[in-house]
Amino acid sequence: MKKIGITGQAGFVGTHLYHHLGLLEDVERVPFEDAFFEDDVKLQAFVSSCDAIVHLAAMNRHEDEQVIYDTNIRLVKQLIGACEATASTPHILFSSSTQEENEGIYGQSKREGRLLFEAWAQEQSASFTGLVIPNVFGPFGRPFYNSFVATFCHLLVHEGQPEVKVDAEVGLIYVGNLVKLIIERIINPQQGIERYVLPIDKRIKVTQVLVLLEDYRVKYLLNGVFPDLSDVFECNLFNTFVTYIDHKTYFPRPLTPHADDRGVFVETSKVHGGQNSFSTTVPGITRGNHYHTRKAERFTVIKGKAKLELRRIGTDEVLEFVIDGDDCPGYVDMPIWYTHNITNVGDTDLYTVFWISEHYDAEDGDTYFEKV
Repeated sequence: MKKIGITGQAGFVGTHLYHHLGLLEDVERVPFEDAFFEDDVKLQAFVSSCDAIVHLAAMNRHEDEQVIYDTNIRLVKQLIGACEATASTPHILFSSSTQEENEGIYGQSKREGRLLFEAWAQEQSASFTGLVIPNVFGPFGRPFYNSFVATFCHLLVHEGQPEVKVDAEVGLIYVGNLVKLIIERIINPQQGIERYVLPIDKRIKVTQVLVLLEDYRVKYLLNGVFPDLSDVFECNLFNTFVTYIDHKTYFPRPLTPHADDRGVFVETSKVHGGQNSFSTTVPGITRGNHYHTRKAERFTVIKGKAKLELRRIGTDEVLEFVIDGDDCPGYVDMPIWYTHNITNVGDTDLYTVFWISEHYDAEDGDTYFEKV
């Protein structure tokens, strides 16, 4: 059992890394709070409990650039100091940045922070990995702080208009892919000192990203149509976009029944690819209580009364929706990293149609059970 701690655990990358580690059986996550940097005893107890520490805690933006530099260097020195005070030599993995090569203050703080860790590892004969990370995007990123993708998604969902100031070509990595690469380095570490430049998923212009996101807004947000998700990068970008929608106000979405003397016809999902399925559920029974890390999914209630519940992993707030298919059919979409279920709360059988963005693969089901 390898004990792993993450400074900056509550941040964008930290949250994803923490939850991905939670899917592994041979890992114990050592809890970290930002307040540990204000308490030497707690910080020392933290470092002495870890076999590996991923140091993500950092400041990215501030109106005074000197504050960015001073903060990031201070956090590195505090972590090294805690290790020295407790004679601890955990494998430290440090999140540096491709901005190391720039002249900016942030990049300078990352480069010098990495060199400080390398000097400590050399002196202590410890293992150290300097992670040189490109631009990261993914679900739950903080707009106007973590990435331009987060900012664009936020603005488009809230009827804003993103502005492209410099149409640069950028190298992007999806946060899910980033944390898998970090975990690989934790589980199978390189001995000694390593500078690891992480590969990008795609090199793309900022305007090209905006075009894709605007397409998701029109197709999905305004018209309920899933775009083509066969491209892995575009699927990851779409799953990112969806998490910026306020599910509490956007769902459930009503459907339009078309009735004649033959009965009723209802369009449930307009999609490109994926898999559709159908179920009946007897009164009082709950299906689900699981989540996915990459699959987009839609639950459409066409007959009977259902209660749907969603909860983002790592949080306590439960979103609850009730759909009466006999009155007005409707659907709710399940974002990745939201555990979800559906319960028949009516007196008759519940009829539900499910769409998911991948064909089911028993060897790689991407389905993790956790009660809502």
